[in-house]
Amino acid sequence: MPADRPDALLRALRAALTGDGPAVLPRAGGASASAPQPARPVPTTVAQNVALVIETSGSTGVPKRVALSRDALLASAAASAGALGGDGQWLLCLPGHYVAGSNVLVRSIVAGTTPVVLAGGHFDPSAFGDAAASMTGDGRFVSLVPAQLARLVDAAADDSQLLDVLRRFDGVLVGGQALRPDLRDRALDFGLALRRTYGSSETSGGCVYNGLPIGTTRAREIDGLLELAGPVLAEGYLADPARTDAAFHDEDGIRWYSTGDLGAVDVDGRVTVHGRADNVIVSGGEKVLLDAVERRVRELPGFGGAVVVAADSTEWGQVPVVVVVEPVAAGDDPVPLVAVREHVVSALGRAAGPARIHVVERMPLLSSGKPDRLALARLVAADAPWSASIECGL
Repeated sequence: MPADRPDALLRALRAALTGDGPAVLPRAGGASASAPQPARPVPTTVAQNVALVIETSGSTGVPKRVALSRDALLASAAASAGALGGDGQWLLCLPGHYVAGSNVLVRSIVAGTTPVVLAGGHFDPSAFGDAAASMTGDGRFVSLVPAQLARLVDAAADDSQLLDVLRRFDGVLVGGQALRPDLRDRALDFGLALRRTYGSSETSGGCVYNGLPIGTTRAREIDGLLELAGPVLAEGYLADPARTDAAFHDEDGIRWYSTGDLGAVDVDGRVTVHGRADNVIVSGGEKVLLDAVERRVRELPGFGGAVVVAADSTEWGQVPVVVVVEPVAAGDDPVPLVAVREHVVSALGRAAGPARIHVVERMPLLSSGKPDRLALARLVAADAPWSASIECGL
């Protein structure tokens, strides 16, 4: 089903949740040119309890089709409502083939409210403000990705009406990607009811809000890797038992999902995510977590949207490379690579220092809005003619 028809998707999801209709597989209206495609055809039948199938973004590999049951989706909606203080009306700003977008529709169905739908295409803060102002629910909620929040915060700094509309939300959920600390602080300083969410399609979307599991979700850390359990877990991957068995396992009667994320859970149950376990390189014999390098780079002026990928090196094995869209500047002068390296090395060590700044005219994105890291790695390796590189020896 095309995800760019929210009204039709809403009807289909309602029927799937009540058992009166088949499972729903939302598809992007236009396929991303750089996103890899699933290797297997879509099965014609699924298990009777499956209501929704979400194709993952494929940011680090071949996409998977995550099968979500009615019970998991309803448990997710109930847990979210409990964490947010109740049901309410939602503003849909994300595509329906993205689990956070489908969740907005599922939660609207459960709450018995009509979601307000923001027109697709380029995310415009002015259009967002108009859509949000039309909301009539007592409780008002919205799910965003960090790039959308950044545009709203920037626009609200000069638009008091937009700021007032943003402050009316009882919950502004932000997930899908890491949230920069400076952006988080700006949003909180503006008085926004911000909830940083963590989860995935395999957990029916966000199941950890502001570091704490919601509902009956449980989190633990095993050998530095995060695992999650609870009624929100997916049935597995459609027609892919090997991947299902690799990601989900039972222990003492509890079913756990291995997230593939590095992190920790403290004595109070608070979850801290460090980054993807598969986004680690070995440079000069030392392990380097590229997500940590990226977070550090993004602290610099002009690098808020930077992405860090790996590049092969004959001397070091692999090295981090910073990819950023022009302009990269602090004031009128570009931030030199030496300053970027010093900023990273001071916190993470010499091996983490980026070897290059790769400037591109546009950032390749997946349909979910996330950077297409595989495409970026290929661009860096090929040094495509439409990009420029700033080199510096180690």
